[in-house]
Amino acid sequence: MQIRDLPYSDPGDPDVRSGPRFLYWLGRNQLAGQVKALSWGLLHQLGIAGLPVTVGLAVQAVIDRSGGRLALSGGLIIVLGIVIAVGDTMLHRTAVTNWITAAARVQQLLARKTAELGSALTRRVAAGEVVAVSTGDVEKIGWFVEALSRFAAAAIALVVICVGLAFYLPSLGLMVALAMPVLALAVLPLLPRATRRADEQREKAGKATELASDTVAGLRVLRGIGGEELFLGRYRRASQEVRRAAVRSARMWALISAVQVLLPGILLISLVWYGATLARDGRIDVGQLVTVYSAATLMLFPLRHFEEIAMAYSFSRPSAQRAVRVLSLRRSAREATVEGVTPSGDLYDPATGLMAPRGQFTAVVCGDPDEAGRLAERLGGHAETGEEDEEASARTPSVLLGAVALDEIPLETARAAVLVQDKDPVLLSGTLQELLDIPASGLVTAEAALEAAQCGDVLSALAQASPDNDGDPMRTRITERGRSLSGGQRQRLALARSLVTDPEALVLDEPTSAVDSHTEARVAAGIAKLRRGRTTVAFASSPLLLDAADRVVLVHEGAVVAVGAHRDLLRTEPRYRAVVTRETDDEAAAASALNGVGEVPAMKSTQEIEERA
Repeated sequence: MQIRDLPYSDPGDPDVRSGPRFLYWLGRNQLAGQVKALSWGLLHQLGIAGLPVTVGLAVQAVIDRSGGRLALSGGLIIVLGIVIAVGDTMLHRTAVTNWITAAARVQQLLARKTAELGSALTRRVAAGEVVAVSTGDVEKIGWFVEALSRFAAAAIALVVICVGLAFYLPSLGLMVALAMPVLALAVLPLLPRATRRADEQREKAGKATELASDTVAGLRVLRGIGGEELFLGRYRRASQEVRRAAVRSARMWALISAVQVLLPGILLISLVWYGATLARDGRIDVGQLVTVYSAATLMLFPLRHFEEIAMAYSFSRPSAQRAVRVLSLRRSAREATVEGVTPSGDLYDPATGLMAPRGQFTAVVCGDPDEAGRLAERLGGHAETGEEDEEASARTPSVLLGAVALDEIPLETARAAVLVQDKDPVLLSGTLQELLDIPASGLVTAEAALEAAQCGDVLSALAQASPDNDGDPMRTRITERGRSLSGGQRQRLALARSLVTDPEALVLDEPTSAVDSHTEARVAAGIAKLRRGRTTVAFASSPLLLDAADRVVLVHEGAVVAVGAHRDLLRTEPRYRAVVTRETDDEAAAASALNGVGEVPAMKSTQEIEERA
């Protein structure tokens, strides 16, 4: 896999049983790249290992005054220099390719999981953790995958050099060969503590990132209540905790580095002392001493890879564990069994008895806003359940569109047929034209959708904010999450985006909760007009929107308890009236006392309801 071939056509099905298993899966899927990096790494390391031999030959040639051997040694050094340069260049190229392709694979997996879960992702995993996984954690996972092949090459080179020295000069070679395992494994007792401190640092950094993300998302509210200093103080404390944890972690790694400097230093001093004694006694040549000393010195370079792989694993393991936590989330316990079917017809939920007839505008009233949100997600065929809810989910009948169960068709088909807009839709950064340039039926133009959503004032504001684009609001850039717009403006733009899509069934959760009553009445009329002949379901409790619907359904405690026109339900259904008019228990009791027990007071008009609401 080359960088130019990214992204992957299919990033694969990851092993999410644990962080180490996920890292192993990544390495196994990059086996070809790992073998390439290992081969170039061996060429580089063994080229370096050959330098001591040629240097020793050159020194001995000078002592013996042999010009031919000196010239031969010089030629070998030049050849080894070329080999080292080529090996190092290609090793770096292949290792970085492994890093980038591994990071790209993880990012594609995360993007696929995000698209699969939708808005349910941030309800099950903190937004700060998702940001940390998709940025810093991806980089650390790629670091471990990249370092793995270089470590393997260094380990093989060390074994080859130790064996070679043992045969070349047993008196000194065995000393080096026996010392190398000690040097390589001396830091192992320190790694558990270093890993724990690294985990602590990652945990505190993730919490600080989450706090920062939440603070930025709620900055408008914080300014309104004067809470900036409070949250700034919290972030300062969290930041200082991260700093202290990072210092404690760095101390452990500094100790590990010191051990890997001290012990090799002791080996070199002992080697020089003992070798000099042997050379003085005439038991070895000076050139042999230079060869062994140079080899031992150069062996410290591949030995450093042991420290790096330990650091890479210590940092990547918790990162992989966080990635696994996100990637292991599942949409539901059931799999798609029906392919190639485009569902159409009435939208029906057997669990609650909610029916949205095809081609009609149905409003749904729920006393519990959370229940309304869950039901809206369920109508879209992608209500999320955790592993602990799989058994309950399997017992719950699927929502039907026509005669097709949404749980039995592929997720992409279900979402194309039933589009759900939640109560807090997100606007991505980009121009308004890019915002509305989405997969759609083509029957609804952007202009018609904007008009139905009453976005005239939004277009005017965008035109004034874009003098460089000749006042064209469609070419005006919208900031991240639409923060430059008011809540009502963002809500109406999101509604226009949903209307442009023109799905078979459109489910709206509180689509007018952030607008004033006059705008709400026009938006309700615009939705009813534009979606005439198409199935539309709106969860709301506003009389203005309910009065524009063809039929209204009251859902109470998870079941449909009343169906009818808005004004009829006001007269005949006390529970409906209590939700729509925000009637308190005392007001309901007083009304019952005045009109007789069980008798429902009549309301003269929708205007009276609006005034009470």
